[in-house]
Amino acid sequence: MAELFGGVEAGGTKFVCVVAEGPDKIHAQIQFATRQPDETIRRVIDFFRQQENRLGALTALGIGSFGPIELDPNSPNYGHITSTPKPGWENTSIVGLLKDSFKIPIGFDTDVNAAALGEFRWGAAQGLGEFIYVTIGTGIGGGGMVNGALLHGLVHPEMGHLMIPHDLNEDPFPGICPYHQDCLEGLASGPAIEKRWGQPGETLPEMHPAWALEAQYLALGAMNLILTISPQRIIMGGGVMKQSQIFTLLREKLLLLLNNYIKDPKITRDIDNYLVPPALGDQTGVLGAIALAQKAANV
Repeated sequence: MAELFGGVEAGGTKFVCVVAEGPDKIHAQIQFATRQPDETIRRVIDFFRQQENRLGALTALGIGSFGPIELDPNSPNYGHITSTPKPGWENTSIVGLLKDSFKIPIGFDTDVNAAALGEFRWGAAQGLGEFIYVTIGTGIGGGGMVNGALLHGLVHPEMGHLMIPHDLNEDPFPGICPYHQDCLEGLASGPAIEKRWGQPGETLPEMHPAWALEAQYLALGAMNLILTISPQRIIMGGGVMKQSQIFTLLREKLLLLLNNYIKDPKITRDIDNYLVPPALGDQTGVLGAIALAQKAANV
């Protein structure tokens, strides 16, 4: 009998849970709004219990979570969401609450590292040893791999909080990050777009000046990542990147900023295949959580 894995894409806006054998065999999926921790995690537990009753026992669970989170297994706070600005979620033991209910291996990482792992196994990063995955939506976050291993360190990457040039004459908007104000997330996340222009990004027309400014900020972030990590590819997902014109604008501005300093033809001649959307589409995050579960089970 095939092994079943549970995946949780734990986002600040919504949770997505899935039971699957792999990307091509998804047996059940549910999505619901992120409420307070007790209510939200209870819904996660109830979903997986219902599916175990229907389909059979899970082999492992994977959780890709918004953060910041504690990833050091030797820390007493391992498995916690830590200093998040999400009201009510600071110091929530998301792994502990699920481990109490399911006595199985649990893989845990940032939502963006989970997405990166999913793209590495089944999507746009297959065969690559060094790549970056960035999501631009409610917040901005980044993860990826170096030498074939997911990026970790003292804590974990916080690429959304890169400090980038901010011309206050061109863009007097102060930014919305509660910690850094005009970091990349503070200037270019979905809520920043809405706050600056007074309406959600998806309602702005294609030729609105919002998109040239957004592409400029994202290109500055991408350039910094290229010059520090030297990824073989950058994958950009999230709701903001669904705008039809954004990748074209972003690639153009990135080439201008790099100014032919990086001469590798993968960038200079093939930028369309260097800076790309996720191949797994809207399923990137939750399939990444399945990949974390399989990794936890050594599959």
